[in-house]
Amino acid sequence: MVNAALVAGETSGDLLAGLLLDGLQARWPDLHSCGIGGPHMARRGFEAWWAHDKLSVHGFGWEVLRRYREILGIRTLLKKRLLAQKPDIFIGVDAPDFNLTLEADLKSQGIKTVHFVCPSVWAWRAERLEKIRRSVDHVLCIFPFEPALLARHGIAATYVGHPLANVIPMQVDRHQARVQLGLRDDIPVVAILPGSRESEVKYLASVFFQAAALITKARPAIQFIVPAVPQLKPQITAAVAASGLGDTIRVVDGQSHAVLAACDVTLIASGTATLEAALFKRPMVIAYRMGALSWHIMRRKRLQPWVGLPNILSGEFVVPELLQDAATPQALAREVLAWLDACASRPEKIGQLEQRFAALHTELQRDTPALAAHAIANVLQA
Repeated sequence: MVNAALVAGETSGDLLAGLLLDGLQARWPDLHSCGIGGPHMARRGFEAWWAHDKLSVHGFGWEVLRRYREILGIRTLLKKRLLAQKPDIFIGVDAPDFNLTLEADLKSQGIKTVHFVCPSVWAWRAERLEKIRRSVDHVLCIFPFEPALLARHGIAATYVGHPLANVIPMQVDRHQARVQLGLRDDIPVVAILPGSRESEVKYLASVFFQAAALITKARPAIQFIVPAVPQLKPQITAAVAASGLGDTIRVVDGQSHAVLAACDVTLIASGTATLEAALFKRPMVIAYRMGALSWHIMRRKRLQPWVGLPNILSGEFVVPELLQDAATPQALAREVLAWLDACASRPEKIGQLEQRFAALHTELQRDTPALAAHAIANVLQA
């Protein structure tokens, strides 16, 4: 039997860890896994000592400080429990601020450590490279350029592909997605994704819905749909009501993939969802806002001109990004309307974007669970 401890933070980490567990269980059918996780992991028999959303935090300053004591307490108790039980391997899934420190402590006590998803050292916070080297035996990378970067700093790594590239089909049936969601085929659909964290919804939802109101004035025949994380649906519904749009915007529980499959354009918060939108080959307008202190710190640490994953992976602005003060309702509405106009009258522009995203999709497709399990087996045998 292999005993594996895992920590996954937030919804995206839970999804990634669930796919990883598929690969581990295929290789070791008697695998026992425990730690911090969510429903995707639980369906694979994972024993959750804490729920994954306990680690959900965003930004800097007050957003972090008000949760710091609770998260620190969880990490202290978790470390004590893991050192007592001595799992064969610890796998930190994303959540680098939490996991890298924990991994360093466990590695120093002889527990093998793997980190799944390379922290975005190529985008910002390059000082993390030394901490990664001290903390982990191996990194599982989801982007093809990452292993070479880590190797230059003495960090062993394996490219395992991006799991979402296999979850999302190369071509999707837009009509069927609209039928599933009760949307009309003859009216354009704009998907609004204001984020999966409470703080993201706080900073983005009202701005996004104000933009929707402006879009409606310019083009009254528009369908808006919002896939809401269930625990954030009350806040999103309240923001819709405050915008005065009422029944114009539909809020649904989850179903983000169906929504992205159904839409013509999406107005979307920067994050993993932008990669999902690219894999669905959809035009998008990326936006992000945060507290003033958080923005000041992040801006100083940025290493690239892009923040959206489709642009980072493409190496250029293939879709617009509007950040912080630039993310005004007027600017967001203008960019969404530009995409809608292209959908109606410039099919070659939409076609070029779809081809770009299709090539990206192909590059990210790998048998992630099997490759990850193989790399972990090598760590265990080392």
